[in-house]
Amino acid sequence: MATASRLRGLGAVLAVSGATWAAVALVQPPASASGRGSAGLDAARRRIADPAAAIPPREVQESALIGTSVINPLDVLVIGGGATGCGVALDAATRGLRVGLVEREDFSSGTSSRSTKMIHGGVRYLEKAVFNLDYGQLKLVFHALRERKQVIENAPHLCQVLPCMTPCFEWFEVVYYWMGLKLYDLVAGRRMLHLSRYYSANESVELFPTLSRKGHNGSLKGTVVYYDGQMNDSRLNVGLACSAALVGATVLNHAEVISLINDEFGERIIGARIRDQLSGKEFDAYAKVVVNAAGPFCDSVRKMANKDLSAMICPSSGVHIVLPDYYSPEGMGLIVPKTKDGRIAFMLPWLGRTIAGTTDSNTAITMLPEPHEDEIQFILDAICSYLNVQVRRSDVLSAWSGIRPLAMDPSAKNTESISRDHVVLEDYPGLITITGGKWTTYRSMAEDAVDAAIRSGKLNPANGCVTDNLHLVGGYGWDPASFTILAQHYVRMKRTQAGKVIPGVMDSAISKHLSHAYGTLAEQVAAIAQNENLGKRLAHGYPFLEAEVAYCARNEYCESAIDFIARRSRLAFLDTDAACRALPRVIQILAAEHKWDRARQKLELQRAKEFLETFKSSKNAQFHDGKHTGS
Repeated sequence: MATASRLRGLGAVLAVSGATWAAVALVQPPASASGRGSAGLDAARRRIADPAAAIPPREVQESALIGTSVINPLDVLVIGGGATGCGVALDAATRGLRVGLVEREDFSSGTSSRSTKMIHGGVRYLEKAVFNLDYGQLKLVFHALRERKQVIENAPHLCQVLPCMTPCFEWFEVVYYWMGLKLYDLVAGRRMLHLSRYYSANESVELFPTLSRKGHNGSLKGTVVYYDGQMNDSRLNVGLACSAALVGATVLNHAEVISLINDEFGERIIGARIRDQLSGKEFDAYAKVVVNAAGPFCDSVRKMANKDLSAMICPSSGVHIVLPDYYSPEGMGLIVPKTKDGRIAFMLPWLGRTIAGTTDSNTAITMLPEPHEDEIQFILDAICSYLNVQVRRSDVLSAWSGIRPLAMDPSAKNTESISRDHVVLEDYPGLITITGGKWTTYRSMAEDAVDAAIRSGKLNPANGCVTDNLHLVGGYGWDPASFTILAQHYVRMKRTQAGKVIPGVMDSAISKHLSHAYGTLAEQVAAIAQNENLGKRLAHGYPFLEAEVAYCARNEYCESAIDFIARRSRLAFLDTDAACRALPRVIQILAAEHKWDRARQKLELQRAKEFLETFKSSKNAQFHDGKHTGS
């Protein structure tokens, strides 16, 4: 009866689909004017597309920040190196502004590396818009669908279109989800990725062999498949940081803001006191406007300006687990529309493994959030009901939790103002805060933040925003077949334990991995593997090469072992045990690149092992009382 009621509600909306589409059209943002900023766009494209271009060394970047002063300030100083912060730095730099960015840990070390890996418009938000007649939710979905297409186009090597299957065990569900997802297509309009469609039970099992034909509500009646995007989130984030550096932004990771600097009258923020976490050195950096893009830690930065400001972050966590590849087929995801407590669960192929997770739940803000065992068991329960294979806790290769900073209007009187959209505000002169939103909309969030900074600081940009048509580093000239160049023209020179150097094949798995991770710059990694005898795999069963460690240390500000295993490669997220086994060699290569002494190498190993212990794989978690303990 509940499904029938929802079906009638959706039918009523579709009956006036013309009106719906007219409403959607009203919120369509104008396309960027081609004349406005074309010179800035061309210049940025040339720098980012140049394979010979090199990012400035970290020491040069730090010196540039130290060189600022009250009379020679930056235009914009960004606090936070996640997706939004790096997006702000790239946007501002491509407008011709003088930009600096500092990040306490590493680029994408927080929320931005712990996402669902999906680039989506928000099917559930559309459902709320329909049944609550919420025009605001409809605008949110339309906006996200527009940005979804842009993200995929601007980083084609790091993003892909992914079909997602919704199983139906009642005929009402078939009609309900088919109509709802057709509406999703309609709202996407010309930004649609592919048309959604229905598959029979037999067709569905052929596409997704581990899908069960039996459910709680009867036998499988079929599935509805729709399309969203998927990304390698932390590499996309690092790409944003490196692209910003290439177009002139001064970006510095492992640099913590310890206080904000006021002008002589105490009326406006004009900079920040910064501590280099690697050297311990402290220095001041000055700017006309400071942008607070610290994610879940936005309130901490705001309270540096005024300790009496009301909190605006409502933290929400999402737990994710990684399972072996046989849980899901390559190229098809599974969406469980409603779990026992009403949340959505999903199971998606990702980098040769299967990622599964839930939607938001309340949490506290911590530097290294850890998944609770009951959440892991909940995910296993949710997917178990839809699969015909035994779901085991011992199959969990990695598990992690990420904190999403939902935004709340600090001036509101109740929590109904909690938003899934982003919020930009200046509640202290000179300090712009941007928070909320989601990965999919990082680019437009950054655009809004830079617009606000320009107004606040009375800045004079050379042109308007150009990032909607700007590929990230490695994206220009990339093609899905680019990997064949690596396979045909490079070999992996490997050094054996006996010290002998032998050649190895640059096989398709490794070539595809390098091509997707580094885009058109993959040949530089392959050249290191061939010419510097760094062609050995870091971990058995995974395509990551020793050459990547050296490349990332030289070209991607990889300053620690954790930076590499978690954000430059994704080994920590894919397989915690494999990451632990790879650590000694990763540290050995980084030590050669950064000239670490033995004490630093020992410290790196200790910190990395402590970091990996927060990933609750079957190797480092206690789950004896769990349900899914089949042998």
